Amino acid sequence: MYELDPAGHETVLHSFTLGADGGLPYAGVIRDSAGNLYGTTSAGGYEPFWGVVYKLDPTGNETVLHSFGCGAFDGCVPYAGVILDAAGNLYGTTHEGGTGRGVVYKLDMAGAETVLYTFTGEADGGSPYAGVIRDSAGNLYGTTYLGANGSVVYKLDTAGNETVLYTFTSATSGFLPYAGVIGDSAGNFYGTTLYGGTGGWGVVYKLDPSGNYGVLYNFTGGADGGTPYAGLIRDSAGNLYGTTYYGGKSGTGVVFKLKPQ
Repeated sequence: MYELDPAGHETVLHSFTLGADGGLPYAGVIRDSAGNLYGTTSAGGYEPFWGVVYKLDPTGNETVLHSFGCGAFDGCVPYAGVILDAAGNLYGTTHEGGTGRGVVYKLDMAGAETVLYTFTGEADGGSPYAGVIRDSAGNLYGTTYLGANGSVVYKLDTAGNETVLYTFTSATSGFLPYAGVIGDSAGNFYGTTLYGGTGGWGVVYKLDPSGNYGVLYNFTGGADGGTPYAGLIRDSAGNLYGTTYYGGKSGTGVVFKLKPQ
């Protein structure tokens, strides 16, 4: 874990050992108002080494908040990071564990974990790579990579009830969302899929509050890029920004902007 100052100087804040402190972090970090950093690693922790949720304070001291066990009552291998609510609770997902297809979990300020939902890998989806976002009412939203009927966009309410908002069933509409979703003030969601679309190289999509799904852009794999692993950010004018893994002038990906129209 590192810090980069405005002049481009790097400071290593913590070097993971792949031991009890964790190792192999896929996700980035979030920061609270006191300067503490929170994140996940996909491996390490206490035996059987299935990953951790950690906190790093401003002086560089790491605390393992939770070490995943990968049993029926715990997830494991968290590829996604965490989000933080106003009360200091953390929320995230694991790719595996629970009944075998991953979980959505909550960690309170004391580090006590609650599994909010266990994916079955059936119509409800399974094996999420992406994390979650949270609305003002406390509902969580995210995507799963797999599912018996296809990948899904889901909602998880505060009682732990899951609603599938959309199932990716058509290759031409995109499939296999690696990234999660972002939302706007009107209740719309936006995201990317790794593959599919008319060109087969993935899409940018929009899902409205009524469940209507629309493809905003089809990647061609050429100069415009293709295979977006990452999700999106959105500015106040409604422009969307993201990256692709392939394509572009050199074939090694692009940074793109997509206008509302």
